[in-house]
Amino acid sequence: MPDSPTISDTGTAGIEKFSSEPNAASGHHIEKGVSVDEHVDLNANLEARIRNPLEGIPRDQLMQRVETFCEEKGLTQHVELFRKGALVAQNPDEYDRIIGTEALNEDEKKALRDEVEHKWRLPAKLFLTIATCSIGAAVQGWDQTGTNGANIFFPDIYGIGGTSTRDKLILGLVNAGPYIGSAFIGCWLSDPINNLWGRRGVIFFSAHFCLWPVIGSAFCHTWWEQLICRLFMGVGMGVKASTVPIYAAENSPASIRGALVMSWQMWTAFGIMLGTAFNLAVWNAGAINWRLMLGAPFIPAVPLLALIYFCPESPRWYMKKNRYGKAWDAMIRLRNHPIQVARDMFYIHSQLELEDQLLKNTWYIQRMAELFTIPRVRRATLAAFTVMIAQQMCGINIIAFYSTTIFKDAGQDDFQALLASFGFGLVNWLFSFPAFWTIDTFGRRSLLLFTFPQMTWTLLAAGLCTLMDQGTARTALVALFVYLFAAFYSPGEGPVPFTYSAEVFPLSHREVGMGFSVATCLFWAAVLGMTFPFLLESTGTVGAFGCYAGFNAVAMIMIFFWVPETKQKTLEELDYVFAVPTRKFASYQLKHALPWWFKRWVLWKRDAVLEPLYTMDEGQVQKPRPQGDRLSETGGDVKKATGEDEVVRGV
Repeated sequence: MPDSPTISDTGTAGIEKFSSEPNAASGHHIEKGVSVDEHVDLNANLEARIRNPLEGIPRDQLMQRVETFCEEKGLTQHVELFRKGALVAQNPDEYDRIIGTEALNEDEKKALRDEVEHKWRLPAKLFLTIATCSIGAAVQGWDQTGTNGANIFFPDIYGIGGTSTRDKLILGLVNAGPYIGSAFIGCWLSDPINNLWGRRGVIFFSAHFCLWPVIGSAFCHTWWEQLICRLFMGVGMGVKASTVPIYAAENSPASIRGALVMSWQMWTAFGIMLGTAFNLAVWNAGAINWRLMLGAPFIPAVPLLALIYFCPESPRWYMKKNRYGKAWDAMIRLRNHPIQVARDMFYIHSQLELEDQLLKNTWYIQRMAELFTIPRVRRATLAAFTVMIAQQMCGINIIAFYSTTIFKDAGQDDFQALLASFGFGLVNWLFSFPAFWTIDTFGRRSLLLFTFPQMTWTLLAAGLCTLMDQGTARTALVALFVYLFAAFYSPGEGPVPFTYSAEVFPLSHREVGMGFSVATCLFWAAVLGMTFPFLLESTGTVGAFGCYAGFNAVAMIMIFFWVPETKQKTLEELDYVFAVPTRKFASYQLKHALPWWFKRWVLWKRDAVLEPLYTMDEGQVQKPRPQGDRLSETGGDVKKATGEDEVVRGV
């Protein structure tokens, strides 16, 4: 027996016990490749667990599945590649140990090594897809800032610039229009129209709603015309925000998938910065300046409409529609080598077989209900809801929507207020770049629990500075603390919500879960847009900022008790993380993690010991650690079921 097992012709290494699949009760499906002791009844699977569907299948059975797959899907010309790809998909880290007729040649091995060693060495079509998704995010950001500068001009033109309740309500309604359209229509259209038209078709559809209503908004003569245009724009924003991150994730190799999903927020911030820059540029354009501000966000929608035509469709969507020939043609444009195509397609096919079992006899409304009825999914829904609503509670959008108004109320003239808003947009974008490195090193929970206290005091300080006498010092300090607030927001609560929401749901509920999460975020953005004028009028800038500083503190408490860490966790580990009852997780944080953090970082007791929350198997407990990096990491790591000492940090 060699020291390092190989994948031979007789079976996969170390899994001879899976020589035959266990039988399920009549009428029930069991998970392929799972032992009798571990099998999961997918029709009564309250934890919604999905494992690697190829795990544990003997080699001869796996090769027979490949033959059947290629015959059924019209891919017989690629059968030799799929035989190799299936073995690689079954044991991704063991590809160089495959022997026999399916052994990989050096070119194929190099392609798989380059995925890890040179993960950004990508095909041109994948770069085009990345660029198109980035433009989609920029459209989202610029759409949000169109009214930011125009807010100090159009209310008087529309006759809603007074201080009456009616005027404030209408102004808030016009500003909130896109988010009302998104939360109540756009986000919920995402699932059904994705099923009909695919990812490219949906993005093309949504881009039209970000083009024509935006142009129309520049020509509106009444507030209700403006509201109608912005409601239509919101339909496109909601569909796009629910689809583009999924499209990017499905087209991307695993090694860069997290960074690409996170890039949605980074390029949304870029769009916000572009919007504030354009508002500043057209300030002296005369009586039409506010019309230019409202109409300009159509600009990035034009290349989005054009470029999406040249991007390949999601191969996974083609496979769900049983169009495997087109899936191969799309995937070959997104990968550097055919062996990667064969591996990914066969693995996705195997996942889809399990997904079909999970979704059998279910429909859209039922899947929506299961977000709150299946325990494992319900806990993910709570966590995703928390990080999404926290994005509105933190106060970032009172700056994104009303920064020009806020700076003007703080004593600046129109130009100075627009200039200060541009500075906010620039800081918001530049400080989003560190998240590329920190989101998978410090972790999602860590970033949130570190940045929320900082956003609390900076927002409160900005509000208090408005109590100073008018002058340069007051203007400078208000701007400084608003910029510091944006600098703390951008690497934390900025990128985390969309990344977190896209990963916490199981495969069977990912689209509807993402739609719910985005709808949550945009609905509360609408509430914020409608209520902030009242809050600003009744309490002033200091009261409004103080209110949202308090919301930051509340959001931090919600995150502390309801949001588990997910960094560098495999799907199996996330199933385990969200299998822990919320009450137990919260109790652990209060009774164990918080006292340990106080002893370790306030009293500086380096011998403070924290018992871990998670274990992978009975009796397999992670070693207590005398010290740790952060309170927010506690309970975040799980130990391998093999009993080894190291901590699992899987991709």
